[in-house]
Amino acid sequence: MKRALPLLLALSSALAFGAMAGHDWASPGRLFSALSGDTSLQSQLLMVWRLPRVLAAALVGALLGLGGAIFQGVFRNPLAEPYLLGSSGGAAIGATIALLVPLGLPAGPALAGLSFLGAWGATWLVLAVAGLHGRPDTAGLLLAGVAIAAMLGALRSFLMLALSDDTVNLQVVLSWTLGGIQTPDMAGLALLSGLVVAALALSLRLARGLDLLGLGEEQAFAFGLDPAGFVRIAVLVGAGIVAAAVAYGGLVAFIGLIAPHLARWWTGPRHAGMLPASALIGAAIVCACDGIARAVLPPAEVPLGLITALFGGPFFLLLLARRLRA
Repeated sequence: MKRALPLLLALSSALAFGAMAGHDWASPGRLFSALSGDTSLQSQLLMVWRLPRVLAAALVGALLGLGGAIFQGVFRNPLAEPYLLGSSGGAAIGATIALLVPLGLPAGPALAGLSFLGAWGATWLVLAVAGLHGRPDTAGLLLAGVAIAAMLGALRSFLMLALSDDTVNLQVVLSWTLGGIQTPDMAGLALLSGLVVAALALSLRLARGLDLLGLGEEQAFAFGLDPAGFVRIAVLVGAGIVAAAVAYGGLVAFIGLIAPHLARWWTGPRHAGMLPASALIGAAIVCACDGIARAVLPPAEVPLGLITALFGGPFFLLLLARRLRA
């Protein structure tokens, strides 16, 4: 509890910053009035438009933090990240098809379902290329993920060119590509909250297996874990979590890399404590970055994915340099 309290305070600060940040900054007094039930127009705009988006940003960040922690635990690679391993790119392919192809299905379920299939398929493609079903090769895994992510990005661009016409607004797809939190209605926010709760519950059920897998396959098998079967389940869960994050927030890079590292530094390597900490840290980072994206160039809005890449890129290079020196 002592370790959780600072993370909760950081998340609360990020939520407050996100609620105040924007083209028109809201003072702490105005924010307090809105939360207290003030009926003025400014308070109503905060409650109806800004606060739901801030909460959605936090929930998307929690999903990305959980997804990154699962992938790093499964692959036993601290450089593993959904964006670099192709899961985010695969989910974006599914989202592009759902947005551009008239499938005759409800928009929400089609987007979520195709995002999940894309994320899952891309992740297994990386596993097949890197040969993880045999002896794991973490360097090959990272290289395969980067290559497949690049190919998926090219395929997504081709689909945007091939499927677009006068009746399709590519701005919607571009917003997914560059990352950006959409303001949900109450039903969408409730659904996203339920997905985060389910993702956290499933992740915690994987905690012991992830700890054992970190000891090596032979040791994990000696403790009663089936490594191959566990990897399949964990990848399925991780891909589903990433798909939910992409469906609501588009391609938001490096959160799945940064949040697990900070959580591991704060709580230690045991996944029972590290997974919730990674979710809290991811929520705080995305919430703060979304506030910056809305406030840095008013009245325009900078894509969220650009903000996270500016912070996450140097973080990744620092980790890579430390690994190469080691």
